Amino acid sequence: MSGFATLLSPAESLREQVEAHLSARIVSGEIPPGQVLTVPTLAGDFGVSATPVREAMLNLARRGFLRPIRNRGFEVTEVSADELRELSEVRMLLEAPPMRAVAGTLDAETESALRSIADRLVEAARRAKFDEYLMADTEFHLRILECTGNRKLVETVRELRQQTRLVGLVQLAETDALIATSLEHAELVDLLVAGRGEDAEALMRRHIRHVGGLWSGQQED
Repeated sequence: MSGFATLLSPAESLREQVEAHLSARIVSGEIPPGQVLTVPTLAGDFGVSATPVREAMLNLARRGFLRPIRNRGFEVTEVSADELRELSEVRMLLEAPPMRAVAGTLDAETESALRSIADRLVEAARRAKFDEYLMADTEFHLRILECTGNRKLVETVRELRQQTRLVGLVQLAETDALIATSLEHAELVDLLVAGRGEDAEALMRRHIRHVGGLWSGQQED
């Protein structure tokens, strides 16, 4: 793990940036369960002081991604198949039905923004940039849900996504599956713009199902 210093922007919180980059690598499986991370090593990798790294790791521990080990650092936690399935099921209940209400309501600005994010997702998938992919993926899904006008829904899904692991993401990058998944975002925008709510809901269900199937390193039914 090196070269992170070039990824950090002075205009943003160092703690938030370190947390985002670390969580993306844990979520994707790039940093596997059981690996021990230390504050001094990561601070050197990121080119920052120990304080923002320690704060980021404590936040990740609160989110369940890390477990403190006395006098050693933080261990990346394991996530069970049942936990992944349950998170996927809850997201399915919250994110898929609203597609019917959002369909046919996108204004030009929102459509343009969603298409731009969808393009970024495809490019990140092609370059296997997991941190960029996961950040853009979250931005895309939350931007659509914002169209419902339900802030509690957006906040709840944001929290759920912060708990989700996509441990098969690294393996997907070795095939065409990650690119195929990324292309579903543009397809979803097309369906919403066309007012095809039922089809958009079905696509969202299929898309989220990847979390509990291919994206968890398992075969889908």
